[in-house]
Amino acid sequence: MSKLEEFIKNEGLVFPGKTYAEELLMPVFNDQRDYLFHVMFDIHRAHVIMLAEKGIIPEEEARTMLEGINKVAMSDTSSLSYQPQFEDLFFMMEAKIGEEIGDELAGKIHIARSRNDMGIAMYRLVLREHLLQLLGSAYQLSEALLEQAEEHKETYMTGYTHTQPAQPTTLGHYLLAVYDVLQRDIKRLWAAYKTVNKSSLGAAALTTTGFPICRDRTRDLLGFEGIIENSYDSIAGADYLLETSSALMTSMVNTGRWIQDFLQHVTREFGTFQVADPYVQVSSIMPQKRNPVSIEHSRSIASSAYGEAYAAMNMVHNTPFGDIVDTEDDLQPHLYRAFTNANRVLKLMYAVIATLKVNKDHAKEMAKKSCITITELADTLARDYSIPFRKAHSIASYISKQTVKDQKELCDWKVADVNEVIQGYVPVALSEEEWKKIISPEYFVQIRSLQGGPNPDEVSRMIKDRNETLTGDLLSYEGTVRGLKEKRENLINFRF
Repeated sequence: MSKLEEFIKNEGLVFPGKTYAEELLMPVFNDQRDYLFHVMFDIHRAHVIMLAEKGIIPEEEARTMLEGINKVAMSDTSSLSYQPQFEDLFFMMEAKIGEEIGDELAGKIHIARSRNDMGIAMYRLVLREHLLQLLGSAYQLSEALLEQAEEHKETYMTGYTHTQPAQPTTLGHYLLAVYDVLQRDIKRLWAAYKTVNKSSLGAAALTTTGFPICRDRTRDLLGFEGIIENSYDSIAGADYLLETSSALMTSMVNTGRWIQDFLQHVTREFGTFQVADPYVQVSSIMPQKRNPVSIEHSRSIASSAYGEAYAAMNMVHNTPFGDIVDTEDDLQPHLYRAFTNANRVLKLMYAVIATLKVNKDHAKEMAKKSCITITELADTLARDYSIPFRKAHSIASYISKQTVKDQKELCDWKVADVNEVIQGYVPVALSEEEWKKIISPEYFVQIRSLQGGPNPDEVSRMIKDRNETLTGDLLSYEGTVRGLKEKRENLINFRF
């Protein structure tokens, strides 16, 4: 024994002979107990029902098996802990079922099945639940975004490009953009759901089985939408993990970007948003502080969710195409934690947005500054006076630069001074009314009524269309959730 090994032993840092159990078997057991317990028993039920219906086991035996399965499924999971005589949770539960119905019958439950096809099915069932939970949170946030967009379709504000004041828009227009990105995130999550919601059962270890089982029956009992037909693919394919990770990562990156905007808008300098009291914290020393910690935490947790999903994706990389632990016990909890954190983000931001207070007057005043309506001067000269756009742009650029140089705003210009500049380029004179329109955020927004623009009527149309689509999407989502719930209730209550 080396000096280091002797030191470690003497200090009690490692217990010789127990490292494998403590560092591997126990953590794996705990994860299986915490995440896979209920779906394991659902698979037991579905498999036994199918075996009996196919005449592989007598119905009387199946009835006894289901009774034992249902009884053990009621176990208090908090009381379960790793025991060295069992390799994992699966074998422990098989032994417990054996205590209820006898080891011989308990052993028959595993006819024509492997832990390989069973494990993949368990992972897919759990991921299916997580995907539906996240979709529910995303739909809830969607409703809040549309409600606030409706409320603020005439709340004028500054739009930014390259982090600099760019052009006037409305908060309703901005929130619809966030909403549309979220809907694409939702579509990606649904696509992942479709890939995940397929049954591996019947593939057994890799090549199916010689027993005349019915793969489609277990699929139906468990609410899967289809089977992974090729049995090798059922066990070896891990792209369902990659697609899920990718959808989740994309969602969190997209969400983190507009969360960053929110953190700017709640600063004293921006002063556009005010977070409701339940979602801020005060300083321990500075009594004036209203720290927007709900948004800060959301940004941080979104990064954590992304990181956990990215870890799962990395763990699949360069693994053999087959049954391998890299894609199983050690990987799955990363995705579960990713979903848990992603849900926290969407729920927190739902609460923030649903209760958000907006300083409309301040936002409008800011939209009159920084020369952000000057584009309309160039447009007016080109559109109404047939001035070549590049020349019109040069005129607008000169006035903008002079405004900044003189440390004033566009509203400080007299129309006569504006015309003096214009007439240095072209023989055109604007009226007082035209100049007022050019420097007006309301006019800037109103005239931009093309499809997808910030004009309030166009925003209203977009909101109406999206509300109609969302109503249908929610009905479909609720139908999916209710359908799976009904499937599970029927499975648990199945009687021969």
